[in-house]
Amino acid sequence: MACPYFYPVESGMEGTNPRAAMLPLGDSWSGLCRAVPDAPGRPDNALLRPLCNLGYARGTCPSFPAGDGPDAVRFTIRAANDAGVSLYYVLERDHHPFAHGPLEYSRRERALVAPPPDQNLNRQALAYIESYLRRIEWK
Repeated sequence: MACPYFYPVESGMEGTNPRAAMLPLGDSWSGLCRAVPDAPGRPDNALLRPLCNLGYARGTCPSFPAGDGPDAVRFTIRAANDAGVSLYYVLERDHHPFAHGPLEYSRRERALVAPPPDQNLNRQALAYIESYLRRIEWK
């Protein structure tokens, strides 16, 4: 489960490592912390994997905002074919669903058909799909 305030930018391209597929976004990603929307920053490398990539950083990450928002984001593939990928996301708070829904990715457009309004969720979904497609194309 990735941090809901993490904006993935670049994959570590660990697709040949089967253990990387178990990471929440399918690979280890570098990116930006957008916990403060008007002041995004690069997380320290020591925080990147354990907090940004793995989520549940509330009370641990100095940038994690107070409030009733989600703690983590989880994705799963529902179906995939040549036209696209169907996935489902769940935003979690205290290990319980906070918000959830389906997303559809067009392989031709290389974009979500109806992107969610949250830019972090949109980018995380695209990162997850990118990792997934890279992994299945190697088989």
